[in-house]
Order: sequence, then structure tokens, then C-alpha cells
Amino acid sequence: MALTYQQLLTAVPLVLDAGNVPNIVGDAGIGKSALVQEIATNLGAELFTTVVSLSEKGDLAIPVPPLTSDSFVETQNYGRLANVQFGYSETLISIIKHAENHPSQPIIWFLDEFNRGTQAVQSELMNLVLQRKINALKLPSTVKIIIAENPDTTMAGFTDRDYGVAIGDAAIKDRTIRLVMTNSTTEWLKWARSNNLNDLVVKYLTQYPERLLIIDSNNEDLAPTPRAWERVAKNLDQLQALDYEVQKQLAADLFSGDLGSEIGVSFAQFVLAQGHELTIKVLKEAKNGKKQFAECDDATKIRLLRSWLHEDLATEKDAQLFNEYFQLVSPDGQYAIAQSVGEQLTAVLQPMYEQAIKHPHGNVADLYKEFAKVATRGDN
Repeated sequence: MALTYQQLLTAVPLVLDAGNVPNIVGDAGIGKSALVQEIATNLGAELFTTVVSLSEKGDLAIPVPPLTSDSFVETQNYGRLANVQFGYSETLISIIKHAENHPSQPIIWFLDEFNRGTQAVQSELMNLVLQRKINALKLPSTVKIIIAENPDTTMAGFTDRDYGVAIGDAAIKDRTIRLVMTNSTTEWLKWARSNNLNDLVVKYLTQYPERLLIIDSNNEDLAPTPRAWERVAKNLDQLQALDYEVQKQLAADLFSGDLGSEIGVSFAQFVLAQGHELTIKVLKEAKNGKKQFAECDDATKIRLLRSWLHEDLATEKDAQLFNEYFQLVSPDGQYAIAQSVGEQLTAVLQPMYEQAIKHPHGNVADLYKEFAKVATRGDN
């Protein structure tokens, strides 16, 4: 079970109003920080953020020596004792000051990347989350706490994740409300349009919605996330201001630096093809058609050859050319195209079959046999 960004905009305030602590669990880059920022805006709340993964033990409250003679306690039998005080972090001081100056305004303290902090840091934050106090300091009632975590392998539905996290204490799991965040390409595209992100990113993800977030990208160290696509859109704005030849030199590496090489190269091809799109006419007539086709990603190759199926393949010339392009597609892609052929018996296969009967050793017969071989391979 998981909730989208828009659903969490309702669920998180509901949990806060009930006096509980929401724990938003989601993959890196999915939009947890942006979600909390929007929730704070919607509630009219002042937002303070602590990135727990960057915190060290003692960052929130550090013991300090006595500052005045009043801080010493004289005893009759045990000597002179120092009543040690605590110095608090700038974030905590800012929260307290804001609460005093704006007693009616809600405050959200967002503890991001909670389970990427060390066990010592997490332990130090336990009283903050569970008891709403640090040493003798109690949080104002206007302060609401939200925590966010990356998934770990102990969480249901996330056994395949490999984040560098310190598995949370059972008390945290028992006292917070886990809200799993999932991605929605439809929601993200709506957001992207409303924020005027580059239209080519919108077009690409409309065509390939499954590429908004890829968890296991053939073990690449980089993969697409909603946050990465936002950076790509901004980089693309700058890239498009350059000459086309410079764009060709930079695009693949620039986008691969955010999306990983597979999707980065695919998106670069998509961007560079705008105004230079491959068509069936280009594949049939251009001298460099095969070179352009070979450089395309598999999804583009499949789309082009599927559209070619609507034209006449029962001629020797077209059948030979189609078969040459067909050999440049991956085995899985070939099977997908063969499946489309099988769905168009009357329009595609029947004319080819009749031509193959007349010329059993011709190009149409060879292509017909190739389709049959690929389709059989997929059934094994």
C-alpha cells in the first residue's frame, strides 16, 4: 500500500491534527522534501528542516560549563558541585524564538533522512520525537514534527532496496505513522506543466511514463528520479541556447549525469531528434537511415517499425529493407513487433503470405519466415 504526492497532501495534515508523528517513507528523489514544503505552505506553518544524515551526536544540545557563580552548588559534606547547563543548536533556538514571537502560528520541524543518521544520532532524537523534549527543554505545543526515511530491507515491499541506512529503533516504528510514498507520473507531469518545466521532458515522460522513477537500472549507480528529471529540465533550458552541434556533443553526457547512461542517452536522442525526426520515409530514402536507426533506443525502433506495418510489406523491395532494419532491433523488441504483426492478419500477413506462395525464395518470403521464427521463439 502506498500513497501518491497528492494523496499525502491530505494524509499528512490529518496525522498531524490527530497529534501523531507522520513518517514519510519513499525512495530518494521522489519528492518528500517538496511535499513537506507544500504542506507547510498550505497550513501557514513556518518550516524548519534538520537533515539527520548530516548531524552528529550532540548537535542539538551540547553540555556547557557554569557561566556564573549561581551555577555552582555548595554542599556541606560533598564539596562544590557545578550545575551543568546545555547549549542548544541554532535550529532549536530559532524554533523557540519563532514560537514566542508568533504564538498562534504552527511550526513544522522536518527531520529529513532520519534513518540515514547514525544510531547515536537517532537515539539522541528519540525523546524529541517520542517525548517532545530535549533534556529539560520542552517543545512548544505549536511545533509539529514530520520525519522522512529512505526504505530499508526490513520494511514491507522494500526488500530489494540498498540504501545506506541505520535500521530504526522499534520505538520509532511503534510511535510514528508510516506513510509510504509512491510516484505518479500523471501527477508529476501535471506539476511539471504548471511549473513550466521544459516541454521536451514532459513529452518524453508522456511517451515513456515508466521512466519517471527507475529503482533497479541494470545496477547503474545513477537512475531517473522525479528530482533528477527536474534538474534535467533546467539543464536542458540552458543546453537549447547553444548551437545544435554543441548540443550533440554535450547532450548524452549531460543527461546521463542525472539519469544514468541508458535513459540519459535515450533522452539525448529524443531531444536531438526534435526537428530531425526519423520517419518511415527517411528510413526508406535516406542514405544514412540505417545509421540513424541503429543509434536510436529500442523503444523508438519498435515504434517506427510498428508504424511501418501499416504500409505495404508485400513487395520485394520493402520487405528486404524492413528485414534489414528488423535485424537492428533487440530480440525482445523483435518479438514485440512480431506480436503486432500477428494482430494484423488481414492487413499484413495475408498479403505477405500470398506473395510468399508466388515467390517462395523472395524477400517477402524471407521476412514472413523471420516473423514466424521470432514469434515461435517468444512462445518457448
